[in-house]
Amino acid sequence: MIERMQGLPAGVVGLRATGEVTKLDYERVVLPLFDELRAEGDPIHLLFHFPDGFRSFSAGAAWEDTKLGLRHMRLLRRCAVVSDTTWLRTACSAMAIVMPTRLRVFEEDDLDEALDWLAAKGAGSSLTHRSLEDRGVLVLEPHDELHVEDFDRIASLVDPWIEQGDLAGIVIYAEEFPGWEDLAGMIGHLKFVRAHHRQVPRVALAVNGTMAKLGPALARHFVKAELRRFEYEDLDAAIAWVAGDDRGSPGEPLPRGEEQPVGH
Repeated sequence: MIERMQGLPAGVVGLRATGEVTKLDYERVVLPLFDELRAEGDPIHLLFHFPDGFRSFSAGAAWEDTKLGLRHMRLLRRCAVVSDTTWLRTACSAMAIVMPTRLRVFEEDDLDEALDWLAAKGAGSSLTHRSLEDRGVLVLEPHDELHVEDFDRIASLVDPWIEQGDLAGIVIYAEEFPGWEDLAGMIGHLKFVRAHHRQVPRVALAVNGTMAKLGPALARHFVKAELRRFEYEDLDAAIAWVAGDDRGSPGEPLPRGEEQPVGH
């Protein structure tokens, strides 16, 4: 059976499974809950707890679980699976590699840690920013592996500037590119680029020499933007160029990108 958990942190939804989980459990508990959450429209931070009393999914329940994931994946922001069941932990860990959302597996003794992770909602972001509104420049500085929430937050900053026509461009300021925490972070990055690449007039890279290869990679996506690379120490020059004050170091021009087929 499945039951909804009570007393969880704000914004966290919890389900506890015991015995054999059947199709009827999904129809009575899980599907109505997710339909309610979908109507509210908020991102879902889901705890799925499988204590020692859990045995298995019936075939019908497994199919309902698949359909549920396909239907609600867009809203599922974070998912924590808590269990000591070996086969379930192995299966969920494998799924985490390919799922376009953040999924982590915790042991039974780490239930509180799982709740803290779900409730954090991107606190301590690895992508900091400076909004130079008087110059129309957004400076992005990655410090650690990038999360999907980082790009949601940056989009919320950039979109009003674009709507008002105030965005001159973006400066990416990084001594070392940290990569992504998981597949969801990478997909969030690509979605951000795809949604904004036509509205960003200029992109400057203030990076060290080993990061120069990022230039052509960005050019493939920001097909309408003018791109230049500056030395990591030349952040002020990069900001000035993006803002339209081209005095001083002009930076290194990078080739304009080409349109990419959908999915690239």
